Amino acid sequence: MSVAEALIHLTRDALENGATDIFLMEGEPPRARIGGDVTILHEGPVPGEAMAAFWQACGIEPAEHTEMDLSWVIPGGSRLRVNLYRSLGRLAAVARPINRDVPPMEQLGLPADLLRTWLQRRYGLILVTGPTGSGKSTSVASCLDWVNHTLARHVVTLEDPIEFIFENDRSYFSQREIRQDAPTFATGLRSALRQSPDILFLGEIRDAETAIAALQAAETGHLVISTLHCSSVVESLDRLGNLIHSATGALNLLAAQLIGVISQQLLPRLGGGLFVALEYFQNEAATRRWILEHKLSELQDHLHKASSPSQCSLLDYLVASTQQGFLDPEVARSACARPQDFDRAMRGITS
Repeated sequence: MSVAEALIHLTRDALENGATDIFLMEGEPPRARIGGDVTILHEGPVPGEAMAAFWQACGIEPAEHTEMDLSWVIPGGSRLRVNLYRSLGRLAAVARPINRDVPPMEQLGLPADLLRTWLQRRYGLILVTGPTGSGKSTSVASCLDWVNHTLARHVVTLEDPIEFIFENDRSYFSQREIRQDAPTFATGLRSALRQSPDILFLGEIRDAETAIAALQAAETGHLVISTLHCSSVVESLDRLGNLIHSATGALNLLAAQLIGVISQQLLPRLGGGLFVALEYFQNEAATRRWILEHKLSELQDHLHKASSPSQCSLLDYLVASTQQGFLDPEVARSACARPQDFDRAMRGITS
């Protein structure tokens, strides 16, 4: 067995024993994240030729690239999401298994009843937002898994790379990966519109071209789901509005086609584990006008003042979660953009 084959076997064995991430770097011992902690798998350093062979096994020539996101199937093993990169000139990789088991929305702590009403819409745009590592992909996968087992839809996904694999049930899935199956999100989306989709999932809206294409797809009768790297509802709408502001009529499209936004972040749960903190709203009536006129401060005030199952501010969610014993007060306070607002809310001061 070559050193590169031994490295692949080590990766496969670690994943089969519960590792959620594998860390490889030439000159360093291989490591894995198990139970949240990063531990050494083998004391010996990974040779440079082994890392080069690992890159090549993933279909990437080290001499031609400095980094790459891709999905890869271990020979005789699992499908992985792999990020290849360089660190101080050394070849490195982080590998994570692509999941087939998707937790239900209730288990994730999502507002399942609200999301189900959104997912049954025939057209419009749903945004799931949050910082990197906040669980957006898992939340979207949970939504699509519900669709799969409940509704008869054709779901086309465009991801970079694919993170969850769906096995067709009531719905039919066409899963496409950027670079392997489509050059970009925007071109892949235009192609997907010729594939008779009901639901389109875009892994991320990264630029104006993709944002406008997503809104136009919603306008022409498709349910579009996508993500943004933003930490709140208002920040998400501000970023999306700034992306599309130069396109004629784009804000009209956003105001008319947006169904709702759910923004999330993961926080340490009191007693161990992780807790998802949420902010969400459903676009209707007055909020459409505020989006059209880009009056997002009014929308923020509305989020704080409204008491409705279709919307909740992050502040209200953090206060309630703290009072119910899910979060340590200091953890919840640190998650607020204005910690003093949390202090006041915990004392019962609402204005």
